[in-house]
Amino acid sequence: MTQRVGIFGTGGMATEARDVAEAMGLEVLFIAHDQAEAQTLRGAGAEVVLEAEIGDLPRIGYAIAVGEGAVRRKIATRYDGKLEFVNLIHPSATFGRRQREQIESRQGVIVCAGVRFTSDIVVGDFTIFNVNATVHHGCVIGDFVTVSPLACVLGNIEVHSGAWIGAGAVINQGTGDAKRVIGQDTVIGSGTVVLRDCEAGAVYVGVPARKIK
Repeated sequence: MTQRVGIFGTGGMATEARDVAEAMGLEVLFIAHDQAEAQTLRGAGAEVVLEAEIGDLPRIGYAIAVGEGAVRRKIATRYDGKLEFVNLIHPSATFGRRQREQIESRQGVIVCAGVRFTSDIVVGDFTIFNVNATVHHGCVIGDFVTVSPLACVLGNIEVHSGAWIGAGAVINQGTGDAKRVIGQDTVIGSGTVVLRDCEAGAVYVGVPARKIK
């Protein structure tokens, strides 16, 4: 029998996670917060249940496919110790030496098609790496970080928990003495080029990056 996975979310990230799961040979069940969310996917023929109905399901693995890290954190906290969160890794993703093993040791990680990891990277729980993102040597990616499509995180960078890196952004590498730091819950806008450390809780845009909030 085909293994099943429950995916929290009903938006675009959830449908992308479905693509990853199906490429892995898994059957997908969407988990909606309420009836309004559920209807958005039921109309497309998807199998959807409400969060309130999870207790009635057979034991399966789950993933949280919501782009906003703060929302993923709330869901993960709500179900900590109650559900098994699995990793969804597209077969086309590629990995440097022993890198896949490090990611597989985490929980709730989603790696979309075409993502490339080199080596000596530490990935946290409930991280999302969207289509064709790249992460290079010596990086530390914290829990609940979102790396958007085509973003490039170069070597020796520390991305703190909850940060969001926009599509096509480039985080230039740190030095041998100190990692470049992207602060907790910081937003790096799409197409931004980061040359310096970024403060926690801020928003950066532009080439080179400048703080706007």
